[in-house]
Amino acid sequence: MDTQSVDLETMAAILEDSGDYRVLRRLAPRVAIPVPEGVPIRTGLFVDVETTGLDWRADEIIELAMIPFHYGMDGRIYEIGEAFQGLRQPAGPISAEITALTGIDDAMVAGKAIDVDAVATVASSADLIVAHNAAFDRRFLERFCEVFRTKPWACSMSQVDWAAEGHEGVKLAWLAAGAGFFYDRHRAVNDCAAAIELLAADLPRSGGPAMAALLERARTPTWRIWAENSPFAMKDRLKARGYRWNGDDVVPSRCWYIDVTDADKDAELTYLRQEIYAGEIDLRTRCIDAYDRFSERC
Repeated sequence: MDTQSVDLETMAAILEDSGDYRVLRRLAPRVAIPVPEGVPIRTGLFVDVETTGLDWRADEIIELAMIPFHYGMDGRIYEIGEAFQGLRQPAGPISAEITALTGIDDAMVAGKAIDVDAVATVASSADLIVAHNAAFDRRFLERFCEVFRTKPWACSMSQVDWAAEGHEGVKLAWLAAGAGFFYDRHRAVNDCAAAIELLAADLPRSGGPAMAALLERARTPTWRIWAENSPFAMKDRLKARGYRWNGDDVVPSRCWYIDVTDADKDAELTYLRQEIYAGEIDLRTRCIDAYDRFSERC
């Protein structure tokens, strides 16, 4: 076969049809889809930060990217807007480990700052903020700019059941490879574009755009239940049931907790009283919605 006379897409199809190869395509700019007449749309804002470390209280943002997009109430993504991207010089030097992870070094951020007012202007029009690991990005961004405290948030990593759709991990690069594309990783704007592409695509098993599944989870309030002063001997049972540990820096501190749906709340309280405390006890609960979820307030 004269491969020079065969276009690349045809060669890719031949390889895939053989059953012996999988072909990954480079992520291309997404083409806008016309909005059907009469369909209401909302504005989403996908955000991603690169930071000097993992502690939102002490570490700093060194890169911020935001990409707005328009979506329907059914989760169909129609159009992607112009990206915002900025670099910021932190108070101290960037570690070698962070440079290896992000590709950002001291020279790249020297003398640079991110305009907080410009960030607020972009974010203020968003109906929903989305991040891949929102529990990380939200806490950094709420400290950086007040507008992020006033918006509902969703998480493309945890609020889509990627495992049920056949994916073996939830890291962005793994999900992209599973969806058949690759991209230049770890720069914030590229991560945003890749995540939007995943949300715009139909899920392989359940069907419908991944954004629809995300919206359903984001719109559903959950209940946080704290197992305060639970017997130490019960810690393994709580952990096995899905409870997580609150550290010293949250309220209430040093206790196990779990998040459940409204439909599961009463059953979970009954389980704690019968199986953990062996008696009637008042337990602390709180309803959590998208305005507080993933923040330091939860």
